[in-house]
Amino acid sequence: MKDKILLDDIKDKSLNELTELANNIIENLENKKNLEDSVEEYQKLIKLNGLIEKKFQKTSKEISQSTKDKIQKIVKKNEKKIK
Repeated sequence: MKDKILLDDIKDKSLNELTELANNIIENLENKKNLEDSVEEYQKLIKLNGLIEKKFQKTSKEISQSTKDKIQKIVKKNEKKIK
């Protein structure tokens, strides 16, 4: 249940916020001396990494589509000027 709440909260965050959260988890893991106590943190980090990848891919597709739309708009505008 706690993971579900964590995941719901994370989905609304930006890539920068997610990256910062991942960095914080990594920093906490690096400071721990007993890695056996860190299994839960590693699992959170793995889930967070997956979400960052998905969000990055989605954002990348949105940027590509937006750029494509803008190029088409410019091409159409230039075609009208030529006629």
